[in-house]
Amino acid sequence: MKTKYLYFLIYLIVFSVSSIAQNATIKGIVLNENNIPIQGANITYNNSGTQSDKNGVYQLSIPSNQEIQVSISHISLKNMQFTIKLEEGQVYELNPILKTDVEQISEVLISGREKKVVEGIITLDPETIRTTPSANAGVEGLLKSLPGVSSNNELSTQYSVRGGNYDENLVYVNEIEVYRPFLIRSGQQEGLSFVNTDLVRNVDFSAGGFQAKYGDKLSSVLDITYKRPTRLGATIDLSLLGGSISAEGISKNKKLAAIVGLRYRDNSLLVDAKNTETNFQPRFADIQTYLSYNFSSKFELGFLGNLALNTYDYKPIKEQVNFGTLQTIKALTVLYNGQEKDQYQTYFGALKGTYKANDNLTLKLIASGYHTQEQEHYDIFAAYALGTVNTDIGSENLGQVEFSEGVGSQLTHARNDLDALIFNIEHKGTYIADQHQFDWGIKHTSEDIRDRLQEYEVIDSAGFSIRPPLLDFVNNQPYNPFVSPITPFTSVRATNKAKIDRFSGYVQYSIRSHIKENEIWANIGVRAHNWNISGSTINSSDSQIVFSPRAQIAIKPDWKIDMIFRASGGLYHQPPFYRELRDSLGIIRPEVNAQQSIHIVLGNDYSFSMWERPFKLTSEIYYKKLTDVNPYTIENVRIRYRARNNAEAYAQGIDIRLNGEFVPGTESWISIGYLKTEENIDNRGYISRPTDQRLKVGVLFQDYVPSIPNLKMYLNMVYQTGVPGGSPSYVDPYNFQTRLRDYRRADLGVSYIIIDKSKRLKKGHFLNTFRELSLGVEIYNIFNNRNAITNTFVRDAASRRQFSIPNFLTPRVFNVRLGMKF
Repeated sequence: MKTKYLYFLIYLIVFSVSSIAQNATIKGIVLNENNIPIQGANITYNNSGTQSDKNGVYQLSIPSNQEIQVSISHISLKNMQFTIKLEEGQVYELNPILKTDVEQISEVLISGREKKVVEGIITLDPETIRTTPSANAGVEGLLKSLPGVSSNNELSTQYSVRGGNYDENLVYVNEIEVYRPFLIRSGQQEGLSFVNTDLVRNVDFSAGGFQAKYGDKLSSVLDITYKRPTRLGATIDLSLLGGSISAEGISKNKKLAAIVGLRYRDNSLLVDAKNTETNFQPRFADIQTYLSYNFSSKFELGFLGNLALNTYDYKPIKEQVNFGTLQTIKALTVLYNGQEKDQYQTYFGALKGTYKANDNLTLKLIASGYHTQEQEHYDIFAAYALGTVNTDIGSENLGQVEFSEGVGSQLTHARNDLDALIFNIEHKGTYIADQHQFDWGIKHTSEDIRDRLQEYEVIDSAGFSIRPPLLDFVNNQPYNPFVSPITPFTSVRATNKAKIDRFSGYVQYSIRSHIKENEIWANIGVRAHNWNISGSTINSSDSQIVFSPRAQIAIKPDWKIDMIFRASGGLYHQPPFYRELRDSLGIIRPEVNAQQSIHIVLGNDYSFSMWERPFKLTSEIYYKKLTDVNPYTIENVRIRYRARNNAEAYAQGIDIRLNGEFVPGTESWISIGYLKTEENIDNRGYISRPTDQRLKVGVLFQDYVPSIPNLKMYLNMVYQTGVPGGSPSYVDPYNFQTRLRDYRRADLGVSYIIIDKSKRLKKGHFLNTFRELSLGVEIYNIFNNRNAITNTFVRDAASRRQFSIPNFLTPRVFNVRLGMKF
């Protein structure tokens, strides 16, 4: 079987497409709003043209080096016209999406507008995602430059949206929900993002107020669509952090299309640049494919598959962290012994059948399975000394530790193993009649999870073992002898076998209409979710059901200026996943309720021209009222829930984004967000939540040298005020409200395109083998800012003080990148 796949990859990479002299070529797939190929669409210019076949595929030859007006039309869909100018031999790929022909019905409704704009969805360009520099390149790296999206760890693909945590974000690939590992506790361990950017055709993102057709989460939706290839080709991307290779192709009869990608990443370059001296080998690899086969013009079957293997071998040796003020600089020096060995293996497969019964009715059936096997095994002994640093500029010992205030040691141990098997089967349907659209769906999910937790931490200070902070414990040493056994400072031992069965469904209705001359779009829907928790290690089973009504409306006034107003909201529920059911001691609590949020979003889009180029200003204000909140603490990016619904919370803020062609022919943006989120635990008063990111500024800027347009620059900058620094999992969070330092980061990328479709070398030159060839240099954290992800808390037995030591992230790092397309 592996040999067959190898032959298939070789077959895809070897073949190429030739072009016709004196002409250029436009090709692609004509799609409707549901991404279904359209048969019989007319693609014409002047008196010449062609039609799309039963798979929606077309190819049109046009004169080169002149402006040509091309028209794409279909009897039941809205026409599309555009002007294009291509060079001789250039092949341009265009996959147009034809909208419902609003001009054929009795009312003119939001004609010429993207449906996603009125739904409050941000669409990102896949090519921008692939070229934007980021220490953890991919979709998530670009999301972090958007307003409302926060992350203070460049080594992690996780992000929080408008005050939510990492578990509150939905991710779909071709309408199939995907999952992330359970045990990850730092960006160094979690590996690759599921989304392979080499395979991506479309990226949609909603930061809140989304429709009922999306699942039961509280914060956001990331909706990815993978390509359906129209040609044979391959892509290779290599850098000092690893590489990726992808291949794509389509059969002669246009029925079978396939794309496959292989990725490998090694984060050693990033982590070796940190303060900790280590032997470190974090290796992540995955292979992913999407296959689609058109049995007829009405039925298509797709397969999404992913296999990921992640290993993390970590042997820390020595570390010194300086902290404090300019007048009083303290240092924590740590000598390590031991190692950590983690492994995460995930297997994912999904089948999606799409049946277009007629022009109005589309039916879909999706079945998927996800299997993850994860382990965290470590024994690390740390001997530390806490001292004061010499700050005398004239001293020979400047920067060295003068004397130690406290010494101690710490032993951490874990043998954590998890095996999770998740199956989904889902039906979706869409019916469109004139300006009306009905959507519905029903889904069953079965989760079988087996989990073993064995963790403990022993803390010693100056020869005295520090016991857990129990109120009824009294230590009268040295006046009275201490005869109790040594107890770990923290200890978790649990074995869980949990089964969760879920039934969920939704129904929603959308309409396009108008009030007088004002165009409107509206959507209303409701979701329902029922779940049952059982298992041999669970004392009792529990079954619950929740309902989530949601609505959206958008209005385009009949004004001279181009403006849209939006309002959306509803009641959102998040039924507990396995991690939310497990408390800090590893015990499963089936009585945990779904967290719920009343979410209101008001938005405005203003499109205008500046410097004779297009721009758009998007503004949104939002408010969330959360009840039945399950409080949590964050250790790096691992979330530990209390597994109790004993809090309430709120989140409020405003997001602004200005995007457009600051440089002709490129898209750039600046985004600003303000957020305040607080929680009230056990009616003790409101305190900041762990994700209380007050101010966020993100900038994505693209530029090129006018005299050398193939020399391009990409700048990705983020500024975020500090979030709460966290607290040890065993203490009262009301006593730990100090914040981390502000997060400031700028990543710069410079690339030179040696070969592309518009730039060819002399005939017969070996570089003409490439469809595109580029070489680039990336500088991560170009200003070398010292960002911190969280704090480590160290006790000094002599003074009985507890110091919060920041865990710093990566400094400035250089990377070289080579990109190839065939």
